[in-house]
Amino acid sequence: SVIRTLAFLVEPVVYLTVWTTIAEQRGGEVVGLTTGAVSAYFVVWTMARIMTVVFTPYGFEWRIQRGDFNAQLLRPAHPIHYDLSFFAGYNLTALLTWLPVAVVLVVAFRPALSPRPLEVAVFAVAIWGAYLVRSMFLWALGMVSFWTTRASALFELYVVGELLFSGRLVPMDLMPATAQTSAAWLPFHWTFGFPTETLVLGMSNAESATGLAMQVLWTAVGAVVVAAGWARGGRGE
Repeated sequence: SVIRTLAFLVEPVVYLTVWTTIAEQRGGEVVGLTTGAVSAYFVVWTMARIMTVVFTPYGFEWRIQRGDFNAQLLRPAHPIHYDLSFFAGYNLTALLTWLPVAVVLVVAFRPALSPRPLEVAVFAVAIWGAYLVRSMFLWALGMVSFWTTRASALFELYVVGELLFSGRLVPMDLMPATAQTSAAWLPFHWTFGFPTETLVLGMSNAESATGLAMQVLWTAVGAVVVAAGWARGGRGE
């Protein structure tokens, strides 16, 4: 668990180093974000990354190849409930590993972070909303394994969209206006960018409420897709 958590932290540390360097070379800010704000974004992003680890299509393919779904079909509950509870508990455990690393990142990069109590509360809800959105869509992608052996290829395509439109690769404020507009209507932004921005950039009450509503909407859409796919794939149709 410790090694895996540290491996997940490599990505945001690279982003931290690159973007804080760019901000410093541009006089202390980049497109309106100060070096401290950029640092704060990616420090908080590391927490979002840890908390949004979910069951992926790779695992789905592995279960089908090994025949593990045969036993899960005998259980009274839908298999997704097991995955949701397992990874929720796993992520909370991984979060304990993240805390000392976060202290090191704060000391090294000096983030500018001073959220209001309401923003902290919104973040606490939004991070679980992000977990649910990502869980639903990756579970839905995984179910493609019922009909093909290359669901992992779709996952890789999904990750490309996630990198471009979620705020995972770069804060959306640094992206072109067209990309920001597109991101607002896609599920990706509500898994990484929105939770991080609630704590770092500050939002109005209306913006926070809209973001949480979008998370509910995309969770519901994902749940419908999962239910429909399972109804057919689970019966071998």
